[in-house]
Amino acid sequence: MKKEQNIPTFGSKLRKNIVEVPGCIQQCSGIKVFGQVLKSFLFSTDIAIIRNTNANAIIAVYPFTPQPIISQALISAADKPVFCGVGGGVTSGIRSVELALHAEFQGALGVVLNKPASNELIKELKQKIDIPVTITVVSEKDDIKGRLNAGVDIFNVSGGENTVSIINTIRKISAEVAIIATGGKTEQTITQVIEAGANAVSYTPPSTGFLFKEIMQKYRSE
Repeated sequence: MKKEQNIPTFGSKLRKNIVEVPGCIQQCSGIKVFGQVLKSFLFSTDIAIIRNTNANAIIAVYPFTPQPIISQALISAADKPVFCGVGGGVTSGIRSVELALHAEFQGALGVVLNKPASNELIKELKQKIDIPVTITVVSEKDDIKGRLNAGVDIFNVSGGENTVSIINTIRKISAEVAIIATGGKTEQTITQVIEAGANAVSYTPPSTGFLFKEIMQKYRSE
């Protein structure tokens, strides 16, 4: 029986209050990108939270037109790898390619395309950039085979209650492709996506307002 190793731990009074991802995420295999094994992805564009989390990487996708200044700010502030959103829906074509190139030059470890992105855009990105191309999958009806043939590196599965089913569909087509999946809020749902075949899990942190609530209650009682 392998002896459990002691993990030396360092912290401080000033930085003890961080957003920790659920420990069960460590059960997954992880995705190795340029020698770094990434198991947990924090889904956030909040720089304060990004600077105060133990997640392995950041997946920075937001519901606005991607802007280089935003990705530059996130990459500069983060102390861990960042996967940047580069459009694929309203923002597409040459603009997405240029955004991806800019993200790579700024130090992004990967780029993320929205669900509507075409297979042709995936092919073009694979020719232009040297970092992983990730495509978001929201339904079992998405063109999984077409994405694979286009050369996509990672599937980002975000299907709500259908996430496990979508992962199963992908795994029937490919046992090797890398999968990041939303794991929900409980250890049970996270474990389910890992058992289905997710290599890494994305975790949505509480809002800053929620995190402030406990602190403010403490201040008010003093």
